[in-house]
Amino acid sequence: MRAIVRFLFLSILFIVPCAQAQSTMQLQTEDVALTFDAASSAPRLKELRATGQPAWFNRAAETLPDHVEINGQVTPITWRLLSNATKHTRHLVSYTYECTSPHLKLIWEWEARADFGPIEHRIRVENLGESDIWLPFQDSWKFDFSVQPGVQLSHFYVEKGADTPSPIGTHNVKLTEGYTWQGYSSTYAHPAEDEAREIIPWSLVQRNSPAQDGWYVGIEFSGRTRLAFNRRRNSLKGAAGLNPAPGPFRTKIPAGESFETPQVFLGGFHSGIDAASNVLRRWVRQVLTNPTTWADPRYPYLVNNSWGSGMAVDEALAHRMIEDSSDLQFEMFHIDAGWFRGVGDWYPNHEKFPHGMAAIADHAHRLGLKFGLWVDWTQAGLNTEKGSLNLRDPKVRDWLVADVPPDWEPEPFKGQTIDIGLPAAKNWAEEEVNRIVSDYHLDMIEHDGYLVAQGCDRSDHPHAPADPARTTIVRTSGAYFVHGPNSTDVSYHAVRAYYDIYARLRKSKPGLLFEICNDGGRMVDFGSASHGDYFSITDTYDPLSNRRAFYDTSFVLPAAMLETYVEKWPARSIENFRYMLRSGMMGWLTIMLDTTAWSAEQHDVAKQEFAIYKTKLRPLIRDAALFHISERPDGVRWDGMEYYDPTTGRGAVYAFRGSTETESSHTFRLKGLDPSRTYSLEFQDHSSENRVATGSVLMKAGLTVSLKQADSSELIFFAESPNKSKPTEGSTGQ
Repeated sequence: MRAIVRFLFLSILFIVPCAQAQSTMQLQTEDVALTFDAASSAPRLKELRATGQPAWFNRAAETLPDHVEINGQVTPITWRLLSNATKHTRHLVSYTYECTSPHLKLIWEWEARADFGPIEHRIRVENLGESDIWLPFQDSWKFDFSVQPGVQLSHFYVEKGADTPSPIGTHNVKLTEGYTWQGYSSTYAHPAEDEAREIIPWSLVQRNSPAQDGWYVGIEFSGRTRLAFNRRRNSLKGAAGLNPAPGPFRTKIPAGESFETPQVFLGGFHSGIDAASNVLRRWVRQVLTNPTTWADPRYPYLVNNSWGSGMAVDEALAHRMIEDSSDLQFEMFHIDAGWFRGVGDWYPNHEKFPHGMAAIADHAHRLGLKFGLWVDWTQAGLNTEKGSLNLRDPKVRDWLVADVPPDWEPEPFKGQTIDIGLPAAKNWAEEEVNRIVSDYHLDMIEHDGYLVAQGCDRSDHPHAPADPARTTIVRTSGAYFVHGPNSTDVSYHAVRAYYDIYARLRKSKPGLLFEICNDGGRMVDFGSASHGDYFSITDTYDPLSNRRAFYDTSFVLPAAMLETYVEKWPARSIENFRYMLRSGMMGWLTIMLDTTAWSAEQHDVAKQEFAIYKTKLRPLIRDAALFHISERPDGVRWDGMEYYDPTTGRGAVYAFRGSTETESSHTFRLKGLDPSRTYSLEFQDHSSENRVATGSVLMKAGLTVSLKQADSSELIFFAESPNKSKPTEGSTGQ
């Protein structure tokens, strides 16, 4: 029956375009339908409708550039719709506009790359003339939805877990009259006390009605971006795209080349935020991520990382950890910072690794492990050995985002950023990354530090030149950062270069894995999801921080991509030890401590937990729907997460008791089950007796879990029961 319904849906999808006039067109998926029209001077997204829900009507035409700068002169632009260039297929709507003097073309496109989920949008401006032009700021998408004054709306957005997750993390606020908000994303944020945290570049608007319907927008770019909302009377206005501040923004389009706004996606939903999130995560997996990665059933991998010993890693420690990793049935050994000769000198320290890095990789491979390596490959230092990126070299000095003083020294694993938007710097970086991957026999490469330049004070790079009167250079943790009107354009070019480098490396080595770290979760975004395989989602690794970061980020990105590092934590009992491990077992699990220091009991328990992770949890992390069945973790109260895969009828609940001494039991109301089905419940640690219950009971009365110790946990696995045993009526924990 599902196949017939999908056939009929796709048949309607294919037929709709033929019934529309050329200037008014529609594009839709199973979840959202968008209607467009085009005036002679500008196009418009006219209407957004989540499937089966009331429409959102947009009154704002797209604001197209009204001028460019040529040879220092401001030149007005008049756009004209080219009707014969309009395209409408089952997956694409495209309007083309032209300006004859100067000769420019603007293509306004929307594309549905899956038959479910959101629809993507981009604007491309092509310079068809013979002179370079400077283009002013262009949003990716602007809107002005008509909203009745009495309609209650809420706004939901998610912070990055960079550095450490804040006490809030996820924001679900009333979007009332007078509401004004802007959310920013970059790769560098160091928020001051009381300063708003950067967001994962995505936001959701929900009508507070029984249908809990609405829409969401996200940005597929890793540079400096912004989302903005403003509600006034009967209007909800906003924008998505590059960050125009501090401005004025401008970017150069050389003759014969083009500029493309960051791609955005727009989706519709009903049945609340978790329902929207489950569609979005599935869409990200199918449309944005690398299918070769997901084809391996071991993904997400179980990893042992050397950073538990910090920069002290050496050949002896690596061999010891590899052998213990094999015994514990890890799947990858990952050497973190500390292996290299110096910052910018990405060759093994001969004193630490006398036989080189390839020998370590080969030893891991012989024991059945993949091998990964940390590199901060856009950082320059002071080493003078052949192959090093020495910023005193006049060639390298021109690549820097800013000069450093004569007495400058790098940190142990951070230096001064080069601007890879500059072709010469990009070429060096690409060759160096390829050399590292090949020479050291890597299965995974992790990039860290400040990969993408925030700003640059150079005037001979492809980005807009710096304005000395409005540019500041600030020292933060040893590095010098530039902030000025050209910052967004600097990051735009650097991000494009970063994407190019990784796209070509992916093509040449399709099985290579990419970890996106970037100073611990500062680059968690949809553009990175298109070019990497998993994210370090926070730079703080205790159980509470790991659960908070996962709770937040899992609203928008596939759980398998969300890496939590488990570091040494004062586990006073074996129950606390399990709690520590399980706090990192909801997505990609990386252990970041010396496992050879574990007691025999901890070693045995860890081996059991890892086996559970690989056999029972990983299939759900990869393929199941995910539900947030508690408030965000605070370390005191109980918190929990639920996975459920309706195709297999299997699921799991992670239950965590915080430090509370007064609440030894807690009831979780599950989501997404079939109320008429019966489910068998298995308590992994035998904290309660196994039983059966209907989906209706589990969702209404709930699942009660009892734990004797603070900072402890339980895993409850459930499956559709094959028999007709009468389920327990009432609370399933009684």
